Amino acid sequence: MGVSRLDVFYRRLLLTKLFIGGWGKPEDLKRIFEFRKYIADRERCRSLVPKDYPVHINKTEEHTDCQIHEGFFISPLEHLVPGILPPEAVKARFQFIVPKKWQKNRPVCIHLAGTGDHFFWRRRTLMARPMVKEAGMASLLLENPYYGYRKPKDQLRSSLKNVSDLFVMGGALILESTVLLRWLEREGYWPLGMTGISMGGYMASLAVTNWPKPIPLIPCLSWSTASSVFTTGVLSKAVNWKELEKQYAINSVYEEEIIKLLEYCGADSFKMDPEFAKNEDSLEHLLRVSGGQNTRAAGEAEAERGLLIGGGCRGGVEQVLSSVNSSGTSHEYLPRSPGENNLQQGMKAESTKCSRPSLHRESISFMKGVMDECTHMANFSVPVDPSLIIVVQAKEDAYIPRTGVLSLQEIWPGCEVRYMNGGHISAYLFKQSVFRKAIYDTFDRFCLKYPNLH
Repeated sequence: MGVSRLDVFYRRLLLTKLFIGGWGKPEDLKRIFEFRKYIADRERCRSLVPKDYPVHINKTEEHTDCQIHEGFFISPLEHLVPGILPPEAVKARFQFIVPKKWQKNRPVCIHLAGTGDHFFWRRRTLMARPMVKEAGMASLLLENPYYGYRKPKDQLRSSLKNVSDLFVMGGALILESTVLLRWLEREGYWPLGMTGISMGGYMASLAVTNWPKPIPLIPCLSWSTASSVFTTGVLSKAVNWKELEKQYAINSVYEEEIIKLLEYCGADSFKMDPEFAKNEDSLEHLLRVSGGQNTRAAGEAEAERGLLIGGGCRGGVEQVLSSVNSSGTSHEYLPRSPGENNLQQGMKAESTKCSRPSLHRESISFMKGVMDECTHMANFSVPVDPSLIIVVQAKEDAYIPRTGVLSLQEIWPGCEVRYMNGGHISAYLFKQSVFRKAIYDTFDRFCLKYPNLH
Protein backbone atom coordinates (compact mmCIF):
# COMPACT_ATOMS: atom_id res chain seq x y z
CA MET A 1 0.00 0.00 0.00
CA GLY A 2 1.37 3.43 -1.01
CA VAL A 3 0.95 6.72 0.78
CA SER A 4 -1.50 9.55 0.24
CA ARG A 5 -0.46 12.22 -2.24
CA LEU A 6 -2.49 14.72 -0.23
CA ASP A 7 -0.45 13.93 2.90
CA VAL A 8 2.82 14.59 1.08
CA PHE A 9 1.50 17.72 -0.63
CA TYR A 10 0.09 19.15 2.61
CA ARG A 11 3.38 18.62 4.42
CA ARG A 12 5.21 20.58 1.72
CA LEU A 13 2.90 23.55 2.28
CA LEU A 14 4.00 23.80 5.91
CA LEU A 15 7.36 25.49 6.15
CA THR A 16 7.90 25.55 9.92
CA LYS A 17 10.69 23.40 11.34
CA LEU A 18 10.37 21.07 14.32
CA PHE A 19 12.84 20.99 17.23
CA ILE A 20 14.74 24.14 16.26
CA GLY A 21 16.22 24.21 19.76
CA GLY A 22 17.63 20.69 19.47
CA TRP A 23 17.35 17.67 21.75
CA GLY A 24 16.72 19.58 24.96
CA LYS A 25 18.92 19.83 28.03
CA PRO A 26 20.69 16.52 28.74
CA GLU A 27 19.72 16.76 32.41
CA ASP A 28 16.06 17.16 31.40
CA LEU A 29 16.25 14.07 29.19
CA LYS A 30 17.77 12.07 32.05
CA ARG A 31 15.01 13.16 34.44
CA ILE A 32 12.33 12.33 31.87
CA PHE A 33 13.76 8.87 31.20
CA GLU A 34 13.90 8.10 34.91
CA PHE A 35 10.31 9.22 35.33
CA ARG A 36 9.25 7.19 32.27
CA LYS A 37 10.55 4.01 33.91
CA TYR A 38 8.39 4.75 36.93
CA ILE A 39 5.20 5.78 35.17
CA ALA A 40 5.37 2.86 32.72
CA ASP A 41 4.60 0.48 35.59
CA ARG A 42 0.90 0.85 36.34
CA GLU A 43 1.08 -0.91 39.72
CA ARG A 44 3.74 1.49 41.00
CA CYS A 45 1.58 4.46 40.01
CA ARG A 46 -1.66 3.59 41.80
CA SER A 47 -1.12 6.26 44.44
CA LEU A 48 0.81 8.74 42.30
CA VAL A 49 -2.24 11.01 41.88
CA PRO A 50 -4.48 11.36 44.98
CA LYS A 51 -8.14 10.45 44.42
CA ASP A 52 -9.21 13.85 45.76
CA TYR A 53 -6.76 15.87 43.62
CA PRO A 54 -8.28 19.38 43.41
CA VAL A 55 -10.04 20.38 40.16
CA HIS A 56 -11.76 23.76 39.74
CA ILE A 57 -14.61 24.93 37.48
CA ASN A 58 -14.39 28.69 36.93
CA LYS A 59 -16.88 29.38 34.11
CA THR A 60 -20.10 27.90 32.68
CA GLU A 61 -21.89 28.75 29.43
CA GLU A 62 -25.49 27.74 28.72
CA HIS A 63 -26.39 26.47 25.24
CA THR A 64 -29.63 25.02 23.91
CA ASP A 65 -28.41 21.42 23.98
CA CYS A 66 -25.53 21.50 26.46
CA GLN A 67 -23.54 23.29 29.11
CA ILE A 68 -19.89 24.15 28.51
CA HIS A 69 -17.85 24.30 31.70
CA GLU A 70 -14.30 25.64 31.77
CA GLY A 71 -11.93 24.42 34.44
CA PHE A 72 -8.33 24.09 35.55
CA PHE A 73 -5.95 22.33 37.93
CA ILE A 74 -2.22 22.24 38.55
CA SER A 75 -0.43 19.55 36.56
CA PRO A 76 0.82 16.78 38.90
CA LEU A 77 4.02 16.69 36.85
CA GLU A 78 5.00 20.00 38.43
CA HIS A 79 4.95 18.31 41.86
CA LEU A 80 6.64 15.08 40.77
CA VAL A 81 9.32 16.47 38.42
CA PRO A 82 9.60 20.12 39.53
CA GLY A 83 10.63 22.66 36.91
CA ILE A 84 10.40 20.28 33.94
CA LEU A 85 7.27 22.04 32.59
CA PRO A 86 7.55 25.57 31.20
CA PRO A 87 5.82 28.05 33.56
CA GLU A 88 2.98 28.66 31.09
CA ALA A 89 2.09 24.95 31.04
CA VAL A 90 1.89 24.32 34.79
CA LYS A 91 -1.84 25.14 34.94
CA ALA A 92 -3.84 22.51 33.02
CA ARG A 93 -6.99 23.88 31.39
CA PHE A 94 -10.00 22.02 30.04
CA GLN A 95 -13.53 22.39 28.66
CA PHE A 96 -16.31 20.03 29.72
CA ILE A 97 -19.26 19.80 27.29
CA VAL A 98 -22.24 18.21 29.09
CA PRO A 99 -25.58 17.41 27.40
CA LYS A 100 -28.70 18.83 29.04
CA LYS A 101 -30.46 15.51 28.38
CA TRP A 102 -28.69 12.18 28.83
CA GLN A 103 -29.83 9.31 26.60
CA LYS A 104 -28.41 6.50 28.72
CA ASN A 105 -26.14 6.63 31.78
CA ARG A 106 -23.82 9.65 31.98
CA PRO A 107 -20.94 8.76 29.62
CA VAL A 108 -17.91 11.02 29.25
CA CYS A 109 -15.10 10.73 26.70
CA ILE A 110 -11.85 12.63 27.28
CA HIS A 111 -10.39 13.99 24.01
CA LEU A 112 -6.65 14.77 23.86
CA ALA A 113 -5.40 17.21 21.24
CA GLY A 114 -3.60 16.33 18.04
CA THR A 115 -0.71 18.27 16.53
CA GLY A 116 -1.62 21.94 16.08
CA ASP A 117 -4.91 21.65 17.96
CA HIS A 118 -4.70 24.78 20.11
CA PHE A 119 -7.45 25.77 22.54
CA PHE A 120 -10.75 23.86 22.19
CA TRP A 121 -12.66 25.03 19.12
CA ARG A 122 -11.63 22.26 16.75
CA ARG A 123 -12.45 19.33 19.04
CA ARG A 124 -15.58 21.01 20.35
CA THR A 125 -16.96 21.68 16.85
CA LEU A 126 -15.92 18.49 15.05
CA MET A 127 -16.39 15.94 17.82
CA ALA A 128 -17.91 17.10 21.12
CA ARG A 129 -21.00 18.99 19.92
CA PRO A 130 -21.97 16.27 17.38
CA MET A 131 -21.53 13.64 20.14
CA VAL A 132 -24.04 15.52 22.31
CA LYS A 133 -26.60 15.44 19.48
CA GLU A 134 -25.93 11.90 18.23
CA ALA A 135 -25.42 9.99 21.45
CA GLY A 136 -26.10 12.25 24.43
CA MET A 137 -22.44 11.81 25.35
CA ALA A 138 -20.35 14.35 27.25
CA SER A 139 -16.82 15.28 26.20
CA LEU A 140 -13.94 16.65 28.24
CA LEU A 141 -11.32 18.50 26.18
CA LEU A 142 -7.94 18.82 27.89
CA GLU A 143 -5.46 21.33 26.52
CA ASN A 144 -2.01 19.88 25.84
CA PRO A 145 1.06 21.46 27.42
CA TYR A 146 2.85 23.65 24.83
CA TYR A 147 -0.48 24.49 23.11
CA GLY A 148 -2.98 27.35 23.42
CA TYR A 149 -2.96 28.91 26.87
CA ARG A 150 -0.12 26.54 27.80
CA LYS A 151 2.25 27.55 24.97
CA PRO A 152 5.67 28.93 25.97
CA LYS A 153 6.28 32.51 24.87
CA ASP A 154 9.33 31.57 22.77
CA GLN A 155 7.59 28.74 20.86
CA LEU A 156 6.60 29.35 17.23
CA ARG A 157 3.03 28.18 16.65
CA SER A 158 2.83 24.37 17.09
CA SER A 159 6.52 23.66 16.52
CA LEU A 160 7.88 22.17 19.73
CA LYS A 161 11.25 23.76 20.37
CA ASN A 162 13.03 20.67 21.74
CA VAL A 163 12.67 16.92 21.25
CA SER A 164 12.38 16.63 25.04
CA ASP A 165 9.24 18.83 24.95
CA LEU A 166 7.29 15.98 23.35
CA PHE A 167 8.23 13.65 26.22
CA VAL A 168 7.37 16.26 28.85
CA MET A 169 4.00 16.69 27.13
CA GLY A 170 3.40 12.93 27.26
CA GLY A 171 4.32 12.60 30.93
CA ALA A 172 2.12 15.54 31.86
CA LEU A 173 -0.88 14.23 29.90
CA ILE A 174 -0.67 10.77 31.49
CA LEU A 175 -0.92 12.32 34.96
CA GLU A 176 -3.46 14.99 33.98
CA SER A 177 -5.73 12.37 32.41
CA THR A 178 -5.61 10.44 35.68
CA VAL A 179 -6.63 13.59 37.57
CA LEU A 180 -9.62 14.08 35.26
CA LEU A 181 -10.71 10.43 35.31
CA ARG A 182 -10.64 10.42 39.11
CA TRP A 183 -12.56 13.72 39.22
CA LEU A 184 -15.23 12.41 36.81
CA GLU A 185 -15.58 9.28 38.94
CA ARG A 186 -16.09 11.42 42.04
CA GLU A 187 -18.75 13.43 40.21
CA GLY A 188 -20.67 10.26 39.34
CA TYR A 189 -20.12 10.10 35.58
CA TRP A 190 -20.05 6.64 33.93
CA PRO A 191 -18.78 5.11 31.75
CA LEU A 192 -15.54 6.99 31.09
CA GLY A 193 -13.28 6.61 28.05
CA MET A 194 -10.44 8.28 26.15
CA THR A 195 -9.79 9.21 22.55
CA GLY A 196 -7.59 11.42 20.41
CA ILE A 197 -6.63 11.96 16.79
CA SER A 198 -3.04 11.67 15.52
CA MET A 199 -0.75 12.80 18.38
CA GLY A 200 -3.83 12.94 20.59
CA GLY A 201 -4.36 9.23 19.93
CA TYR A 202 -0.80 8.45 21.05
CA MET A 203 -1.25 10.49 24.20
CA ALA A 204 -4.62 8.91 25.00
CA SER A 205 -3.05 5.46 24.55
CA LEU A 206 -0.22 6.32 26.93
CA ALA A 207 -2.70 7.62 29.50
CA VAL A 208 -4.82 4.46 29.37
CA THR A 209 -1.77 2.22 29.93
CA ASN A 210 -1.54 3.87 33.36
CA TRP A 211 -5.23 3.62 34.34
CA PRO A 212 -5.86 0.72 36.76
CA LYS A 213 -9.36 -0.24 35.50
CA PRO A 214 -10.95 -1.42 32.24
CA ILE A 215 -11.64 1.65 30.09
CA PRO A 216 -12.72 2.32 26.49
CA LEU A 217 -9.87 3.65 24.32
CA ILE A 218 -10.25 4.89 20.75
CA PRO A 219 -6.90 6.07 19.27
CA CYS A 220 -7.49 7.50 15.78
CA LEU A 221 -4.71 7.92 13.19
CA SER A 222 -1.97 6.86 15.62
CA TRP A 223 0.02 3.65 16.03
CA SER A 224 2.47 1.89 18.32
CA THR A 225 5.33 4.42 18.48
CA ALA A 226 6.12 7.99 17.46
CA SER A 227 9.65 7.07 16.35
CA SER A 228 8.62 6.30 12.78
CA VAL A 229 6.71 9.60 12.59
CA PHE A 230 9.92 11.60 12.98
CA THR A 231 12.36 9.27 11.20
CA THR A 232 10.52 7.89 8.15
CA GLY A 233 7.14 9.68 7.94
CA VAL A 234 6.59 12.92 6.05
CA LEU A 235 7.06 14.91 9.27
CA SER A 236 10.69 13.76 9.31
CA LYS A 237 11.29 16.34 6.59
CA ALA A 238 10.23 19.11 8.95
CA VAL A 239 12.75 18.10 11.65
CA ASN A 240 15.70 20.48 12.06
CA TRP A 241 18.28 17.73 11.56
CA LYS A 242 21.10 20.25 11.09
CA GLU A 243 20.79 21.51 14.67
CA LEU A 244 20.26 18.02 16.08
CA GLU A 245 23.37 16.70 14.32
CA LYS A 246 25.45 19.64 15.53
CA GLN A 247 24.42 19.11 19.16
CA TYR A 248 24.94 15.37 18.90
CA ALA A 249 28.47 15.92 17.60
CA ILE A 250 29.44 18.67 20.04
CA ASN A 251 28.05 17.27 23.28
CA SER A 252 29.35 13.81 24.13
CA VAL A 253 26.67 13.26 26.80
CA TYR A 254 24.09 12.15 24.20
CA GLU A 255 26.01 9.17 22.85
CA GLU A 256 28.12 8.44 25.91
CA GLU A 257 25.52 8.70 28.69
CA ILE A 258 21.94 9.18 27.49
CA ILE A 259 22.05 6.38 24.94
CA LYS A 260 22.81 3.97 27.80
CA LEU A 261 19.54 4.96 29.49
CA LEU A 262 17.44 3.78 26.54
CA GLU A 263 15.86 0.51 27.62
CA TYR A 264 13.45 -0.52 24.90
CA CYS A 265 14.81 -3.52 23.01
CA GLY A 266 11.81 -5.06 21.26
CA ALA A 267 11.72 -6.55 17.77
CA ASP A 268 11.67 -3.06 16.23
CA SER A 269 14.18 -1.45 18.58
CA PHE A 270 17.09 0.56 17.22
CA LYS A 271 19.30 -1.77 19.27
CA MET A 272 18.17 -4.84 17.31
CA ASP A 273 20.12 -3.65 14.24
CA PRO A 274 20.11 -6.26 11.41
CA GLU A 275 16.73 -7.86 12.03
CA PHE A 276 14.84 -4.60 11.96
CA ALA A 277 16.77 -3.41 8.95
CA LYS A 278 15.28 -6.22 6.85
CA ASN A 279 11.94 -4.40 6.80
CA GLU A 280 11.08 -2.34 3.75
CA ASP A 281 11.87 1.31 4.30
CA SER A 282 8.83 3.55 4.47
CA LEU A 283 10.74 6.18 2.52
CA GLU A 284 10.27 4.09 -0.60
CA HIS A 285 6.54 4.56 -0.13
CA LEU A 286 7.03 8.31 0.11
CA LEU A 287 8.72 8.33 -3.31
CA ARG A 288 5.90 6.40 -4.90
CA VAL A 289 3.34 9.08 -4.16
CA SER A 290 2.49 9.85 -7.77
CA GLY A 291 2.32 6.21 -8.81
CA GLY A 292 3.48 7.21 -12.28
CA GLN A 293 6.26 8.56 -14.43
CA ASN A 294 7.01 11.59 -12.23
CA THR A 295 7.97 9.47 -9.25
CA ARG A 296 11.66 9.23 -10.04
CA ALA A 297 11.99 12.91 -10.83
CA ALA A 298 10.20 13.81 -7.61
CA GLY A 299 12.50 11.55 -5.66
CA GLU A 300 15.59 13.06 -7.23
CA ALA A 301 14.34 16.56 -6.48
CA GLU A 302 13.73 15.62 -2.87
CA ALA A 303 17.20 14.12 -2.57
CA GLU A 304 18.79 17.24 -4.05
CA ARG A 305 17.11 19.35 -1.41
CA GLY A 306 18.57 17.10 1.27
CA LEU A 307 15.16 16.07 2.57
CA LEU A 308 15.54 12.33 2.35
CA ILE A 309 16.60 10.49 5.44
CA GLY A 310 19.64 8.29 5.29
CA GLY A 311 20.90 9.91 2.09
CA GLY A 312 18.52 8.24 -0.33
CA CYS A 313 15.41 6.23 -0.96
CA ARG A 314 16.57 2.64 -0.81
CA GLY A 315 17.86 1.10 2.37
CA GLY A 316 17.29 4.17 4.56
CA VAL A 317 16.53 2.15 7.67
CA GLU A 318 19.45 -0.17 6.98
CA GLN A 319 21.78 2.85 6.75
CA VAL A 320 20.33 4.29 9.94
CA LEU A 321 20.75 1.11 11.89
CA SER A 322 24.10 0.02 10.51
CA SER A 323 25.70 2.79 12.56
CA VAL A 324 24.43 1.28 15.79
CA ASN A 325 25.69 -1.96 17.28
CA SER A 326 23.76 -4.37 19.46
CA SER A 327 24.56 -2.44 22.62
CA GLY A 328 23.03 0.70 21.18
CA THR A 329 26.28 2.65 20.82
CA SER A 330 27.78 4.12 17.70
CA HIS A 331 30.63 2.53 15.77
CA GLU A 332 32.07 5.87 14.66
CA TYR A 333 32.87 8.32 17.41
CA LEU A 334 34.05 11.86 16.99
CA PRO A 335 37.37 11.82 18.91
CA ARG A 336 37.25 13.84 22.12
CA SER A 337 39.67 14.42 24.93
CA PRO A 338 38.24 14.43 28.47
CA GLY A 339 39.10 18.07 29.13
CA GLU A 340 37.72 19.58 25.93
CA ASN A 341 35.20 22.34 26.39
CA ASN A 342 32.14 22.75 24.21
CA LEU A 343 33.75 25.41 22.00
CA GLN A 344 36.73 23.19 21.23
CA GLN A 345 34.41 20.27 20.57
CA GLY A 346 32.29 22.43 18.29
CA MET A 347 35.35 23.50 16.27
CA LYS A 348 36.40 19.87 16.01
CA ALA A 349 32.89 18.88 14.93
CA GLU A 350 32.95 21.44 12.14
CA SER A 351 36.44 20.51 10.99
CA THR A 352 35.78 16.77 10.94
CA LYS A 353 32.32 16.71 9.37
CA CYS A 354 33.69 15.22 6.18
CA SER A 355 35.40 12.45 8.11
CA ARG A 356 32.21 11.56 9.98
CA PRO A 357 29.71 10.75 7.25
CA SER A 358 27.65 8.69 9.69
CA LEU A 359 26.67 11.72 11.81
CA HIS A 360 23.29 12.13 10.11
CA ARG A 361 22.55 8.42 10.41
CA GLU A 362 23.63 8.40 14.05
CA SER A 363 21.33 11.35 14.80
CA ILE A 364 18.37 9.60 13.19
CA SER A 365 19.17 6.42 15.09
CA PHE A 366 19.40 8.37 18.35
CA MET A 367 16.06 10.01 17.53
CA LYS A 368 14.50 6.58 17.07
CA GLY A 369 15.97 5.43 20.37
CA VAL A 370 14.73 8.35 22.46
CA MET A 371 11.31 8.33 20.76
CA ASP A 372 10.86 4.61 21.41
CA GLU A 373 11.96 5.08 25.02
CA CYS A 374 9.17 7.54 25.78
CA THR A 375 6.41 6.74 23.25
CA HIS A 376 6.60 3.03 22.32
CA MET A 377 3.54 1.29 23.71
CA ALA A 378 5.57 -1.86 24.38
CA ASN A 379 7.52 0.20 26.93
CA PHE A 380 4.38 0.68 29.03
CA SER A 381 1.88 -1.56 30.82
CA VAL A 382 -0.74 -3.27 28.66
CA PRO A 383 -4.19 -1.70 29.24
CA VAL A 384 -6.31 -3.71 31.69
CA ASP A 385 -8.71 -4.92 28.97
CA PRO A 386 -7.44 -4.56 25.36
CA SER A 387 -10.81 -5.78 24.01
CA LEU A 388 -12.10 -2.29 24.90
CA ILE A 389 -9.72 -0.69 22.38
CA ILE A 390 -10.80 0.18 18.83
CA VAL A 391 -7.99 1.67 16.75
CA VAL A 392 -8.96 3.63 13.62
CA GLN A 393 -6.27 3.82 10.95
CA ALA A 394 -5.93 5.27 7.43
CA LYS A 395 -4.53 2.76 4.93
CA GLU A 396 -2.36 5.31 3.09
CA ASP A 397 -1.21 7.38 6.08
CA ALA A 398 2.12 9.08 5.26
CA TYR A 399 2.36 10.70 8.69
CA ILE A 400 2.11 7.50 10.74
CA PRO A 401 4.22 4.79 9.02
CA ARG A 402 3.33 1.26 10.11
CA THR A 403 6.14 -0.46 8.19
CA GLY A 404 9.00 -1.72 10.30
CA VAL A 405 7.36 -1.20 13.71
CA LEU A 406 5.42 -3.58 15.93
CA SER A 407 1.67 -3.47 15.36
CA LEU A 408 -0.73 -2.57 18.14
CA GLN A 409 -2.32 -6.00 17.78
CA GLU A 410 1.04 -7.55 18.74
CA ILE A 411 1.44 -5.27 21.75
CA TRP A 412 -2.21 -5.31 22.84
CA PRO A 413 -3.63 -8.74 21.88
CA GLY A 414 -7.39 -8.53 21.55
CA CYS A 415 -7.66 -4.93 20.39
CA GLU A 416 -9.59 -4.16 17.20
CA VAL A 417 -8.13 -2.18 14.28
CA ARG A 418 -10.41 -0.56 11.71
CA TYR A 419 -8.88 0.62 8.45
CA MET A 420 -10.21 3.41 6.25
CA ASN A 421 -9.23 4.23 2.68
CA GLY A 422 -7.16 7.36 2.17
CA GLY A 423 -4.46 9.15 4.11
CA HIS A 424 -3.96 11.12 7.31
CA ILE A 425 -5.19 14.52 6.12
CA SER A 426 -8.26 13.28 4.21
CA ALA A 427 -9.26 11.10 7.18
CA TYR A 428 -8.98 14.05 9.55
CA LEU A 429 -10.99 16.32 7.25
CA PHE A 430 -13.73 13.93 6.17
CA LYS A 431 -13.91 10.93 8.54
CA GLN A 432 -14.78 12.44 11.91
CA SER A 433 -18.07 10.52 11.83
CA VAL A 434 -16.09 7.26 11.56
CA PHE A 435 -14.13 8.24 14.67
CA ARG A 436 -17.34 9.00 16.55
CA LYS A 437 -18.89 5.68 15.50
CA ALA A 438 -15.84 3.86 16.90
CA ILE A 439 -16.28 5.76 20.19
CA TYR A 440 -19.94 4.76 20.46
CA ASP A 441 -19.16 1.12 19.63
CA THR A 442 -16.38 0.95 22.24
CA PHE A 443 -18.56 2.47 24.96
CA ASP A 444 -21.38 0.04 24.10
CA ARG A 445 -18.91 -2.84 24.32
CA PHE A 446 -17.80 -1.64 27.74
CA CYS A 447 -21.39 -1.37 29.06
CA LEU A 448 -22.19 -4.90 27.88
CA LYS A 449 -19.05 -6.35 29.43
CA TYR A 450 -18.95 -4.35 32.69
CA PRO A 451 -22.54 -3.27 33.47
CA ASN A 452 -21.84 -3.06 37.21
CA LEU A 453 -18.36 -1.55 37.18
CA HIS A 454 -19.20 1.85 38.68
